[in-house]
Amino acid sequence: MVKDLIDELKADASFTDHVRHWQTIPARAGEYASIPDGIDERIVRALERRGIRQLYSHQSAAIGHAMADRNVVVVTPTASGKTLSYNLPVLDAILKNPDTRALYLFPTKALSQDQQGELNMTVEDGGLEVAVMTFDGDTPPAVRGAARSRGQIIISNPDMLHAGILPNHTRWVQFFQNLRYIVVDELHTYRGIFGSQVANVLRRLKRVAAFYGSDPRFILCSATIGNPQELAESMVGAPVELVDRNGAPAGEKHIILYNPPLVDRVQGIRQGVVHASRSLALRFLKRGIKTIVFARSRQRTELIASYIRSSLANVYTENSRIRVESYRGGYLPSERRAIEKGLRDGEIHGVVSTNALELGIDIGGLDAAVLGGFPGTVASSLQQAGRAGRRQSVSLAVLVANASPLDQFVVDHPEYFLERNPESAYINPDNPFVLFDQLKCAVFELPMRPDDGFSPLAEEVLTVLEENGVVRLSGGAYHWADQSYPAEGVSLRSATTDNVVIVDRSDGADVVIGEMDRPSAKELLFDNAIYIHRGEQFVVTNLDIDNRRCYVERTDVNYFTDALVKLDVKVLTEDDSRPVLGTDVVVGDVLVRSLAAKFKKIRFQSHENVGYGEIDLPEEQMHTRAAMVVLADGLPARRAFDGLPPAARPVALGRLARLLRDVAPVYLMSVGQDLGVHFSVRDPHFEVPAVFLYDRYPGGSGLADALPATFERVLTAARERVSGCSCESGCPSCVGPVDTNDGWSGNPKAAVRSLLDAWTGSGG
Repeated sequence: MVKDLIDELKADASFTDHVRHWQTIPARAGEYASIPDGIDERIVRALERRGIRQLYSHQSAAIGHAMADRNVVVVTPTASGKTLSYNLPVLDAILKNPDTRALYLFPTKALSQDQQGELNMTVEDGGLEVAVMTFDGDTPPAVRGAARSRGQIIISNPDMLHAGILPNHTRWVQFFQNLRYIVVDELHTYRGIFGSQVANVLRRLKRVAAFYGSDPRFILCSATIGNPQELAESMVGAPVELVDRNGAPAGEKHIILYNPPLVDRVQGIRQGVVHASRSLALRFLKRGIKTIVFARSRQRTELIASYIRSSLANVYTENSRIRVESYRGGYLPSERRAIEKGLRDGEIHGVVSTNALELGIDIGGLDAAVLGGFPGTVASSLQQAGRAGRRQSVSLAVLVANASPLDQFVVDHPEYFLERNPESAYINPDNPFVLFDQLKCAVFELPMRPDDGFSPLAEEVLTVLEENGVVRLSGGAYHWADQSYPAEGVSLRSATTDNVVIVDRSDGADVVIGEMDRPSAKELLFDNAIYIHRGEQFVVTNLDIDNRRCYVERTDVNYFTDALVKLDVKVLTEDDSRPVLGTDVVVGDVLVRSLAAKFKKIRFQSHENVGYGEIDLPEEQMHTRAAMVVLADGLPARRAFDGLPPAARPVALGRLARLLRDVAPVYLMSVGQDLGVHFSVRDPHFEVPAVFLYDRYPGGSGLADALPATFERVLTAARERVSGCSCESGCPSCVGPVDTNDGWSGNPKAAVRSLLDAWTGSGG
């Protein structure tokens, strides 16, 4: 079926005319190895019942390291059988010594549930007497006690380990005394602030385990990234062996880079990624091809799914008997699990998802993946494309470019997507903001000596905590001295632990239908906003930000809403400065203040503005890190800037700032949302023009600090994007089209190019 579709696409000029690159990756034979000697015979028999009589080469290598008491990280693509790499040594150790314990950590509860099912199959097929238990936020209180006392393999997530297990370690004495293995799956997701937080949670875990006399080994698994061994060793604070030669077979895969057609050649406006993704998904689904569509935001996810369902709507054919669902964060756990089950069972034929389904959750055999926009990294793109063809069959993945400079750069340079190594992932466990919270949690769990080895900055931070009365120094160690329970106030994943609960009050109901973090709620759930949930429209009747409640009612309007956010950045410190081509790049601390003041009403389908509204909410403040591009007097970039007409300067600088923000993720392991951007024609701190690229996480995520080293390549790529674009005066694919509201009627593309020529030319 997929082969027939591929032949049809190749013969369709209306499709191929917009294909920038079509790459066929041939099928690959597997590399096999025998099951290692010494594995318990009961496990061997259980595998044989599942038709497994030999292992892939990477599975055998990883198991060998684990059984030899070495930490190991396994880096192979989606559906390559990484699960057996840790299940076999863990089960073998437990069968040989039933007192042995293991902890499995997955980044999401959905993935935990999925992996427990896989483990249960092996246990049940072999009649193995191994107690596998899940311990997360959904585990009933009555089951938690049994998990602590009887669980030999505990399946959990970093959040529950952080807030539920480690603070209560005295109730887990037997578990920690016998902890042999710690499995960390989906390692590549632990980057930036989230990864830095989890690295500290693992420091706390090792510390508690050592207190009870155990020294567990780590088995880590990751999708392909540029620095898996470096990341693994940063996460666990110890040497880690690398296994990255994939031995799993794979079916033929077709990867297509698709640039939607221009709908306005004069202004350079292309068909939107929402409509293009919908059209392709419909075409595939109607041919019986099971399809997943990845969207870049919650709103796009709901829109694409809604548009697909609307196009299929037919009461006489039951929508052609094609069922399509949306899937994103904010859904209730029961909703997510029902969708996952429907995909596995074949009751659901298509799904539109955020990156929530990028991870290895079992959703059955999919034939095609549509990537609605470049996800921001090659690593994520490979993960998303890999969700199709999980059963060694022919598969298809189409990257649909949007009009942003980043997407246009990728489709114009397929080598960046298909030939370059995936990006590296970086963490900073010693980020002072992260340490401040994590050390409170660590001291609450066990007293800490200054030379404990937890972090090089531990003593400095502990001194501050002592001055604040949170800890006290006694007998050479810091002890907890506060009445609070610190872990409950520390979120590993976001700037705040405050989530806003969304309550449906339609027709007198009072039902929770979702949740959202507070900063996002201010931009998406303001009064009179349109909230879309699984295809249904709701209007926000009241956002009670103080009590973390949002009340909504069902509605039926022909538009959705989008907030307009005002931004201000204040420089707090200058920590480092580096000359890069024709400018200076300064790294330091900044205070970012944002305020959602108005919102737009955007008509469904046509996406035209149909009105505005006011938003009355307090501003958000964030202390973070920024890379500040300073156009100092006398430098080439400054001379080029001063040579522009006065009215052109703010236009050129603003367009350039957004272009740099859009291109930078190609060179950083980040997505567009990880970096914020701000510019000032005369910054009050530097008293010269400046562009700010800042981490959108309190304390910083390491991206701004890493930017100076890659800034020359970012500038070069930005210039290539502008010079290589076929438009005359700017378009959405480079610096944006001419806008009469700018107060300048000149050519913004020429103005930006003159700045970039001055920068890149000075380095030649």
